[in-house]
Parts: sequence; structure tokens; C-alpha cells
Amino acid sequence: MFGVADYGAFVAAIIIFLAIPGPGNLALITSTGKGGIPGGLGATLGIIAGDQVLMWAAVAGVAALLLAYPAAFQVVQWLGAAYLVWLGARMLLARPGAAPVLNIQPRHYFRQAAVITLLNPKAIVFYMAFFPQFIDPERPASLLTFGAMAATIAVLTFLYGLAAVLLTHFLAARLRSNPLIGRVLEKVAGLFLIGFGVKLAVSR
Repeated sequence: MFGVADYGAFVAAIIIFLAIPGPGNLALITSTGKGGIPGGLGATLGIIAGDQVLMWAAVAGVAALLLAYPAAFQVVQWLGAAYLVWLGARMLLARPGAAPVLNIQPRHYFRQAAVITLLNPKAIVFYMAFFPQFIDPERPASLLTFGAMAATIAVLTFLYGLAAVLLTHFLAARLRSNPLIGRVLEKVAGLFLIGFGVKLAVSR
């Protein structure tokens, strides 16, 4: 299909990639908890936008450039790690009644999720290594091939994000009656973000 070898396996691989715990999933959960369904959908669109930029950047060879210049790759990696740690620390140190770390306006959720996605250099390398495995060797890759892949990723990410947002919103509605639980979950989310940041900073 469109020059994609084993399209079914490609779809399955994307779904598995989406379900792996990481900053993107945490952004969805946190955004929905703070801003409800509009906030969660804003974060979903932000993740889609970030993924599309990274995917086309990988197609254009940015990943190869970063790998050819390890210092540049390391700078991007540290910037991403610093951002995740900074965001996690804000959530961890937030006092009861303080302004939320993530603004409840959907446009801010979009920006927040997009930045989290863009500052993950491992995703660029993932796309560069991932796509060639699903290019039909009997048909030269074209913009149509990559466009079909990009559209598939966008649709699957939206459907996954929608499901995650609705589930999170349903659970959040049950927890709003107990503010203590919400504060504990925010601290846990902060710790996870710091952990993701540290892991990114020390990984090679």
C-alpha cells in the first residue's frame, strides 16, 4: 500500500510505540486532569504536530546530521532532558492552591505537548531507523509513501489520544472530590518527568 511493506505490521508497531509509557503519555494524562477534555485534545494535537515535524525532519536527514556531529546531538539531548526535569520539578514543588504547572487553556496544552515531543532527540533517531524497515524494496520510496506513513501516524495518534483523554477524564471526575489524591498524582507525575529527563540525559 503506497509503497509501505506490510502495512498491518506498520500500524501495529505504531500502536505499540504509542502505548509505551513516556513523556507524551504523561502530557496527555496531566493535560486532561488539569484542563479536561479540551486540554487533553489540545495536548493530543500538540503531540501530533511534534511527531510530524520530527518525522519529516528525519526523512530530510536531520537525524543523520545529528549523528554525524555527536556534540550537536548531545546539546539537543541535554536541552530535552533539562526541559523535562524543569517541568517535573515545578510539578513536584507546587504548593496546594498554587497556579497549575500546565495552563488550563488548550492552546497552552498544545504548545506544552509539542515542545515535550520536539525536545526528544531519541524520537528523531527512532523515525530514521523505523521508516526504512517498512519501505517496499521493490518500489522506490516517494513523498506519497512518506505521506501515507505520516497520515497513518497522525490518525492513530489522534485515536489513541482521544481514548486516553476520555479514560483519564472519566477517572479524574471520580477523583475531584478528594483534592489530596490529585496532589499526590501531580507529585508522582512530576517524579516521572524528572526520571524521564535524567534517563534522557545519561543515555547514549
